[in-house]
Amino acid sequence: MKRREFITLLGGAAAGWPLAAQAQQRAMPIIGFLSTVSPDGLEDRIRAFGQGLQETGYVEGMNVAIEYRWAENKLDRLPTLSAELVQRQVSVIVASGGTAGAIAAKALNTTIPVVFGIPEDPVKLGLVASLARPGGNMTGINFVAGEVLAKRLELLRELVPKAVRVAVFVNPANPARAETQVNELQTAAGAMGLQLQIFNTSSTREINEAFATLAQNRADALFVSADPFFVIRRVQLANLAARHAIPSSFSVRDHAQAGGLMSYGTNISDAYRQIGVYAGRVLKGAKPAELPVLQSTKFELVINAQTATMLGLTVPPQLLTAADEVIE
Repeated sequence: MKRREFITLLGGAAAGWPLAAQAQQRAMPIIGFLSTVSPDGLEDRIRAFGQGLQETGYVEGMNVAIEYRWAENKLDRLPTLSAELVQRQVSVIVASGGTAGAIAAKALNTTIPVVFGIPEDPVKLGLVASLARPGGNMTGINFVAGEVLAKRLELLRELVPKAVRVAVFVNPANPARAETQVNELQTAAGAMGLQLQIFNTSSTREINEAFATLAQNRADALFVSADPFFVIRRVQLANLAARHAIPSSFSVRDHAQAGGLMSYGTNISDAYRQIGVYAGRVLKGAKPAELPVLQSTKFELVINAQTATMLGLTVPPQLLTAADEVIE
């Protein structure tokens, strides 16, 4: 081969390398991760989601990219964030952190697959046709958080048998969810002879003000409703509960690990792993319409024995036996 021909061939190949790299980059699927909250304190959940992806053969940065969008508890931002992901032409949208994200994704998109993680019944919300055969472009995981509210209230009463007045924190930024939980709690509380005082708390300031009020009203216990916002504020909630010496109940273990008295609810890390598995299956070609909505089956009771001692409470032996974890 003549020198000139070799240089021409080499130059042509070199010119093609960037194009090949760009084509490979374009070929890498993109997951749009839409959340109602901020990433603060959610490292374990993001890690669990990544684990689920790996179980289906995907690793972020290697053969899949993830575009994150965080509403930071400002639910009015969700339509805009969802629209950004649709315009980005992501391969699948993961709607996490509550029902509002899934609703926003559905409102703006009927073609891109959506994998959700929500606490409410997706059939009643109109997100899917049925749990077994969702139809359309959506499927996911149902945390069934609402169904365990009465059970959690019973466990709190068992741990604090003298409790009569119970303060309840709900997030008014998520009004539909707050209303549903309040209605279910009021029904359960009436059957147990408990009096509920509802507090709307959607900011650091409102949480501080609510604690000041419940301290004056001498609430016997605190029941924090299931909402991603409260997970982010778990350290503040645990510290204030300790300062005011009020027994507190939460929906996920993150709170008990931060110093809250107890938690009972879905194993959220496992649920996020399942979301990752479903997102990976969709990337491999599975159709959301044919992937049944999974309902969480792992529930866990976590008791912080140190906090119980500080509050002067004796944990009943039956609760210690039933607990999945006792923090000493």
